[in-house]
Amino acid sequence: MNKAQIIADESKYVAQTYMRPDLVLVRGEGVYLYDSEGFRYLDLMGGIAVTALGHSDPQWAEAVSDQASLLTHVSNLFYTEPQIRLARQLVENSFADRVFYCNSGSEANETALKFARKYAREHSPDRVRTKIVAFTGSFHGRTMGALSATARSKYRQPFEPLVPDVYFAAFNDQESATALIDDETCAVIVEPLQGEGGVNPATQEFLGLLRSLCDRYNALLIFDEVQCGLGRTGTLWAYEGYGVRPDIMTLAKPLAGGLPIGAALMRESVSQVMDPGDHGSTFAGGPLVCRAAEVVFERINRPEMLTAVGQKGEYLRMAIRQINSPLVREVRGRGLLIGVELACEARPLLKAARDRGLLVISAGDNVVRLCPPLIISYDQIDEAVSVLEESMSALEVAI
Repeated sequence: MNKAQIIADESKYVAQTYMRPDLVLVRGEGVYLYDSEGFRYLDLMGGIAVTALGHSDPQWAEAVSDQASLLTHVSNLFYTEPQIRLARQLVENSFADRVFYCNSGSEANETALKFARKYAREHSPDRVRTKIVAFTGSFHGRTMGALSATARSKYRQPFEPLVPDVYFAAFNDQESATALIDDETCAVIVEPLQGEGGVNPATQEFLGLLRSLCDRYNALLIFDEVQCGLGRTGTLWAYEGYGVRPDIMTLAKPLAGGLPIGAALMRESVSQVMDPGDHGSTFAGGPLVCRAAEVVFERINRPEMLTAVGQKGEYLRMAIRQINSPLVREVRGRGLLIGVELACEARPLLKAARDRGLLVISAGDNVVRLCPPLIISYDQIDEAVSVLEESMSALEVAI
């Protein structure tokens, strides 16, 4: 089909829940994507922080092909070797003792909230502790439980009433958190580095306080590292940059390099409250996605890779700060998850950059989010910054 036919059929047959630009992507290689008309794009979206190894990585593709020819799916009624190997990697390289597999970030957060509710029930049988504390600017997913802990009203309002007993404190505000977290709280869920909410890093003092409050009230501290985990911030896990350990950590986006997988990592005492049948998933932790995830994890969990992510992230932030444009208000983030706050709406800049061969994404109304594949080179960073600068200059003239 040609481009026009594909777009027309999408409009006719697919539920219209996305606003897509007028292009059809057909191929990816490394940090570049190609559309149906042969135009090349430098990809600083990374599939929304998913394609950490870039597009069509040869080692990843070979592993997926080999596993697909052996075994793809049998359900969780049986043991499969890739699932167990991946679990060992995740546990032996984190705070966790156990892994629960699922299929997405939303499902991972649903899992964490369910485990937390049952943990509170088992550890406080004499009283009800169902309160969940989340934070302004948060985004934890679109399923009902995860959505209930997501702060932005535009995502929430069409589907209310949501799951009850979820309250929002101000992000990075110690006084606000202290006022809300109490002996009725079963869980506190927070992103160490907010993505959708504007690329806002938590402070060391804030996460340390949350850990102390959860310890005081025997509540579970949940770190949502769906977007900021697995090397994105320059450490294997974002929490390592703070020295604060959670009780549950949720993962998803980059874990299988573009195939759907999610995981909730947890301490042994959290895992023990669940009995067989309490939670499950037909597709979760299948041999195909786990084999892909093994490749991704092995490649990212190398000192030279993690050091390079931190260095390239700092280089990219400094380069953007040197852009001489009144549109740039602030540049923030960690590693290769970067937010550029603008003095205007982000959407026109996204289009201007796309027209010049650069793909970036927004994080809120006026923040451009950069989350490229972790393999991006310094030359490609320079290319991206040059296009951003040119795009900003064009917007200044238009404004």
